[in-house]
Amino acid sequence: MPDTTLPVFLATALPESGRAVLDGEEARHAATVRRLRVGEQLVLSDGAGAMARCTVEAVQAGRDAQLTLAVVERWTEEPPALRVHVAQALVKGDRGELAVELATEAGADAVVPWRAARSVARWEDGARGDKALARWRATARSAAKQARRAHIPDVTEPVGTRELAQLAATMSRTLVLESGVTSRLTEVDLPDTGDILLVVGPEGGITDDELATLRAAGAIAVRLGPAVLRTSTAAAVALGALGALTSRWH
Repeated sequence: MPDTTLPVFLATALPESGRAVLDGEEARHAATVRRLRVGEQLVLSDGAGAMARCTVEAVQAGRDAQLTLAVVERWTEEPPALRVHVAQALVKGDRGELAVELATEAGADAVVPWRAARSVARWEDGARGDKALARWRATARSAAKQARRAHIPDVTEPVGTRELAQLAATMSRTLVLESGVTSRLTEVDLPDTGDILLVVGPEGGITDDELATLRAAGAIAVRLGPAVLRTSTAAAVALGALGALTSRWH
């Protein structure tokens, strides 16, 4: 089993064997922040399942940082048979990025930014919206490395409720986290394979119209437990529950 304690760095392409060169921002982080030295090991990942354990042969620090690596072993990790897509309502400030970070570390396979009716943040089309989306994608990338994940979750373009319902209709199961319902996640029949859409509303909650639209697309509204969670933590808690309730952690 690969050593999960080794730091992970992202590379565009991984060699099957021989030597590899790590440069750019990843190399600067490895040389300056992690202070990796000759003889130490790291893992290269392409973010899409391919990983390679490497030994550092040479380190060049500074602006043009570069690490020369010898590939020790290479492997591919397949995505889980049951994938979880998190539809995360837009949140003001850094709570949205926190939600993405926690969901990624908890195993989310994709993140769908949702323009919910009660979202304070709006992500209007244009430069500001593009910048916000870039922050979410950078957060997912960083969190996947921190968690030593072989797959970086895809963070899609933001959607409205109509588009979210269309996505829900394609899923094996859609679960809407809602504190005001009696049905619990532990009572739902969950598939072993396919795709689950996990919908997390904004701090102000999901409107009745939104819930009706999602239910018409086949969604089931569930609660996690007696406590009311913040939108930034709800997905991570639900992903942990899904890991225990399904084959995802097996």
